[in-house]
Amino acid sequence: MKKIAYLLLLSLAVVACKNTTETNENEATAEAVVEEVSVNYQSFGEQITDEEVLTKDEMIEKYQNLKEGDTVEVKFSSKVNSVCQSKGCWMRLDMGDNESFVKFKDYAFFMPKDIAGQDVIVDGKAFVEQTSVEDLKHFAKDAGKSQEEIDAITEPKLTLSFLSSGVLIPEKQ
Repeated sequence: MKKIAYLLLLSLAVVACKNTTETNENEATAEAVVEEVSVNYQSFGEQITDEEVLTKDEMIEKYQNLKEGDTVEVKFSSKVNSVCQSKGCWMRLDMGDNESFVKFKDYAFFMPKDIAGQDVIVDGKAFVEQTSVEDLKHFAKDAGKSQEEIDAITEPKLTLSFLSSGVLIPEKQ
């Protein structure tokens, strides 16, 4: 009887050790599968990196804390809602219930006109400003709005603005 109990105990120990070894092998295999994914970017304007980039939600919070006349240097990522269809001289980025109106430092570079819906990284100065009726109508015309939509603009608007020194657009793979 003691021999049977001893064999049973020994068998249990061997099985338990085997499962531990298999688990360790599975964990090692799972760790080996994790790999770093590298993203290539098209770069516009000054050279910037994809490091220390705020999310759209973090940027919305920054905008909420700005008053007219305040500026803050930031780098953030968001989806492009629209681009100037005349030259690519501005773009509007998704900010939840609002948009950030992005212009480019010294008018030194332009965006491709077909990037609406893509995520971008912008680096530069965020600020809030009052945009005149004249400018709003000009931007509406650049966006390809109808004359009826342009004529409906009659009030200045407080705008989430951004002056970008550099932009990164992930390359399609």
